[in-house]
Amino acid sequence: MMFRFPSIYLASGSPRRRELLAQIGVEHAVIRADIDETPLPDEAPEAYVLRLAEAKARAGWAVSAQDRPVLGADTSVVLDGRILGKPADEAEAVAMLLALAGREHEVMTAVAVVRGERCESALSVTRVAFLPLAADAAREYWASGEPADKAGAYGIQGLGALFVEAIHGSYSGVVGLPLTETGELLRRCGVGL
Repeated sequence: MMFRFPSIYLASGSPRRRELLAQIGVEHAVIRADIDETPLPDEAPEAYVLRLAEAKARAGWAVSAQDRPVLGADTSVVLDGRILGKPADEAEAVAMLLALAGREHEVMTAVAVVRGERCESALSVTRVAFLPLAADAAREYWASGEPADKAGAYGIQGLGALFVEAIHGSYSGVVGLPLTETGELLRRCGVGL
């Protein structure tokens, strides 16, 4: 069955999110939605990603022509309850990768759709198991350029897949947009098939 959605706005600069929307046949236009992504004091990771996804969608709605829904999303890697964002430099990336090595962590992706005053959101949580990893391999991976703009310093859709032993949950959620949840939110917000 081929799904065909009318156009939406995507409040994200992520090429991975654009590719995932195209994969399920969602026509979209990209708009910028710059927001402060600083976690609030004592904010739980689940609340953090939901707040950011909703804030991106609302910021996108504010700058859009307000003629179609706006989708926002946010992804965080969470280890032992601590959010691992995008690494600032090589040292931070290597430290993140070594902390993930040989362990399980969670990837939380929230997606939100705004249309007028209405905001619908959903959260996808996927458990990811990493293989053991040597510091040299983490530095080589950093040199590839791939981890620089990725939460937790890795991309499962690229070379980072070599570090992943198993996932339990949504692969597309780990990439940056859980497609099952996204399709359901779009339908609930009146974006029909």
